Amino acid sequence: MYAILDIETTGGKYNEEGITEIAIYRFDGHEIVDQFSSLINPERSIQPFVVNLTGINNQMLRNAPKFYEVAKRIIEITEDCTLVAHNAKFDNRILTTEFDRLGYKYEKKTLCTVELSKKLIPDLPSYSLGKLVKSLGIPLTDRHRAQGDAKATVTLFKMLLNKDTQKNIIQAAVRKNPKRQLEPKLLDFIAEAPTETGVYYMHRDDGKIIYIGKSKNIKKRLTQHFTSDNRKSKRIQKEVASVSYEKTGSDLIAQLKESEEIKSNRPVYNRALRKSTFNHQLTSFKDENGYINLKIEKADARKKAITTFTNYQQAKAVLFKITEAYKLCQKLNGLHKTQGSCFQYSIKACNGACIAAEPPEAYNRRVQQFIDETSYKNQNMLIIDRGRDVEERSVVLIEAGQYKGFGYFNLNHQITNPEILKTLINPMQNNRDVQHIIQNYLRKNKKVKTVKLS
Repeated sequence: MYAILDIETTGGKYNEEGITEIAIYRFDGHEIVDQFSSLINPERSIQPFVVNLTGINNQMLRNAPKFYEVAKRIIEITEDCTLVAHNAKFDNRILTTEFDRLGYKYEKKTLCTVELSKKLIPDLPSYSLGKLVKSLGIPLTDRHRAQGDAKATVTLFKMLLNKDTQKNIIQAAVRKNPKRQLEPKLLDFIAEAPTETGVYYMHRDDGKIIYIGKSKNIKKRLTQHFTSDNRKSKRIQKEVASVSYEKTGSDLIAQLKESEEIKSNRPVYNRALRKSTFNHQLTSFKDENGYINLKIEKADARKKAITTFTNYQQAKAVLFKITEAYKLCQKLNGLHKTQGSCFQYSIKACNGACIAAEPPEAYNRRVQQFIDETSYKNQNMLIIDRGRDVEERSVVLIEAGQYKGFGYFNLNHQITNPEILKTLINPMQNNRDVQHIIQNYLRKNKKVKTVKLS
């Protein structure tokens, strides 16, 4: 649990500043679950330059509550939380100083979004909150007011959690709160899990990830893990001390994250998924009569594949559908062994390429149409899919046929502006596994929106 906050102060000498405004959002890693904001009477004058910066003046604070009047609420909303702020060292020092004046020891672990941004989004020209969120396409209203700055920091932190593929932030949180993670039983993990699409992470008590999975219904999948009596499940049940998760909205993003993060984190119970997720591929060749033939083969990295399949049965079923949809020849595609015409020709669903009744040029145009529509080789495109809430969409970026990564956006200008799009995308590894995942997803989900880039 995180308490994401922003504090405005009077300015003045070090450790003599007073709080003029505070905003805190209690954030569970996925959504805001509680919030508090208030002007505060600092019982001292505000520096003139601060008035010009924030717009908060002494008159506005005359009837505002004093810090001791809101202290209890601050303690409650930040209980069991890591404090998160943009320049967390400053906000934590100010808050600790105010509690010290009341004789109360206030100690919290902190995370700084400036430091996290420099690590996870390197080489930006500025990491000040205003310039950083602008470069990322994050809306920011009421700059230099606590509520506006804190809300923008929530959105920024959510993006940083998403970019943290090594899961260092989550693993650190588990290590910092071991007592809480050891107490819940398996039923507690199931009860707390969402029924939504996403990726889940099982941790040992030292925070280390031992298993990564994805599901369209995380709660249902965890129930299967924790009620199964096979050897692997029993070992996981005994060892797991905590479960964290990330909602993705899109099943495509969940599959891509699972593939990337298993390879990156190498969890002990994910050995099978460290290998390739497909074993057959579709290739093409031109026969002696000039016709392009489609052929199912075992996966071979040395050969260029049009698309890939999990197994031979899936490949054969899909090739039958392709042959029918594009009015191709079963004989040329290896689906009907015959010396004469194919079955499709007998029902007038094939134009006769099997007996050279159709010219190769006409037949090959339809084959090439299929290849162009199926393979994203050399294409620049965006795949737009569901986001984590109704206002959000997910985006997968393909450049020159290479998978570059994924991200989320709320406003169309974020993906039509190349500079903002670049910062929204979490860079990911391009490999044959992710190509298989993307092609398989597009093949099964015809209604998914794709946008060609120039």
